[in-house]
Amino acid sequence: MTGLALLAALSLRFDDAFLDQRLVYWRYVIPFIAFAGVIYVVLRLYRSKWRFASVPDLIAIAKASAVLALALLVIDYVVLAQNLFGGYFFGRQAIVIYFILQMAFLGAPRMLYRAWKDGRTKRATRSSDAPPVLLIGRPSEAEGVLRGVETGAVRAMHPIAVISPRESDGAQQLRNVPVRGGLDTLQDELDQAEARGEPIRRIVMLPGALDPDAKPERVIDLARRLALPVVRLQALDEASAPTLKAVEIEDLLLRPSHAIDDALVRSFVAGKRCIVTGGGGSIGGEICRRLKHYGATAILVLEISELAVHTILEDLTEQAGATTAEGRIADVRDAKRLKTIMKAFQPDIVFHAAALKHVPYLEQDWEEGIRTNILGSIAVAEASIAAKASCMVMISTDKAIQPVSMLGATKRFAEIATEAFDQESKGMRLVSVRFGNVLGSNGSVVPKFKAQIARGGPITVTHPDMIRYFMTVREACDLVLTAGSHGAAQSKASKPASVYVLKMGQPVKIVDLARRMITLSGLQPDIDIPIAFSGVRPGERLHEILFDADETLVETGLDGVMAAQTIAINRQQITTWIEELKVAMANSDIAAANATLRKAVPDYKPGGDKAII
Repeated sequence: MTGLALLAALSLRFDDAFLDQRLVYWRYVIPFIAFAGVIYVVLRLYRSKWRFASVPDLIAIAKASAVLALALLVIDYVVLAQNLFGGYFFGRQAIVIYFILQMAFLGAPRMLYRAWKDGRTKRATRSSDAPPVLLIGRPSEAEGVLRGVETGAVRAMHPIAVISPRESDGAQQLRNVPVRGGLDTLQDELDQAEARGEPIRRIVMLPGALDPDAKPERVIDLARRLALPVVRLQALDEASAPTLKAVEIEDLLLRPSHAIDDALVRSFVAGKRCIVTGGGGSIGGEICRRLKHYGATAILVLEISELAVHTILEDLTEQAGATTAEGRIADVRDAKRLKTIMKAFQPDIVFHAAALKHVPYLEQDWEEGIRTNILGSIAVAEASIAAKASCMVMISTDKAIQPVSMLGATKRFAEIATEAFDQESKGMRLVSVRFGNVLGSNGSVVPKFKAQIARGGPITVTHPDMIRYFMTVREACDLVLTAGSHGAAQSKASKPASVYVLKMGQPVKIVDLARRMITLSGLQPDIDIPIAFSGVRPGERLHEILFDADETLVETGLDGVMAAQTIAINRQQITTWIEELKVAMANSDIAAANATLRKAVPDYKPGGDKAII
């Protein structure tokens, strides 16, 4: 192509006599063509597959053509004109023509080949009876989906149009697919598709369409009335193929999620050996999946439930990746067994997700809360240090601040103990992460409300003023990984953060959450589904707090993540309190246990908001 571009440029610039005069010297062009090959190698033109030729490839071609044109200019003006030819061999006009032709000769075959392949893929997709669908979402999101359809990566749909929630996005074409602006055009597009003989079989909601500001309930309501299935495109990453999933109510309840720093987390996890306690639970299991996604070398799941450990290992086996995964049935309260297992595995990172977390049960069986949430956390920390791990992340709760329940008090004690271990350990970081309420986790309020709606109600809410912070399972697990990566990178000499919290926006009234779930189910609150108030339970309070007054906020520089330093307490004092708690448990003396917990957590007020109000 380089030789053809040179010949065509000379032919267009000069008439027959001048052209013949220059063709005599054609053999001297061979070294220039070899030089062009070197430039193409340096700019990686040969590394690009024509099937996926795109704007970056055209930019690389433009750079290569510019370098060659400048080289011709130097050769012509400095070498040929003064020493050999006695005048300009090419001249400025011929060099400009060559520059344009070189880009065309290199770029056009690539673009034509891609267009031909895309056309074949589209025909194959249509012949496979992929259902006509409407995409709901921003054009920037839809473009990636349409590209996937063209390349064959997405085969489950044939997009007819894109409906953007923003009216200003209308009257566009996106990869030959029309874009309509505003949800008001949705019904018209459905009617037009029916008239063309391509009735819409499915509505596909992209991530932007699930934002509350995009009013996803309007799409859900229309689809329900038309008996059209509504699905969402599963968040895409390099470890999985594009998939469609049914839209769940919890997909529509939250603010937009914060983006995780993938590079930071991958550098923290990739190539590491990781242990996840409670790895069979909703949070622990998702942590395991994320660890495999980010390239952990090996994962050890510690779980007290045989079924849970079997289930997560089966799931990890089906997930793509070279990470090895194994499971051990173990109780985090068994300190001796923990040390044996961890020393044999030699972890780099330990994620401590095992816990008892349901407020009413821990108010009743408080001894089990102390054994698991306090003694178990200390056992995990000691075993991690003995195994010479580089980092441990302990999962806590927003109920740990100014606690009014046994759950909050035991988790706050575990945070304090984790900080004490962090202060005394050498070469290892131990940090805590506080969660809000996790949508879709085992025992969360959303599955409960969904079940109550399915039964026809009523939905039971404890108090009309009950307010909670909410986060998704993915957000919770990404927070754990981000906290670990940030904590491990900090020097202890700089008084690093000891506890991390996700910026969860404004807290949500539980009764408002219930009403929205009823509406999204196509029903009317207080008419089709009543809401009943059952009263605040022991150990509950109306509002949650993210940080204590004596904690110092720390700037993390991470999107959506806050952190703080807590007041350190020495290990000797913690050991004394542990002995007191063991005596209280042996005597089944909850008053003595609460007295000790108040020493460690002075603002602990047992009894929940019933005791405060």
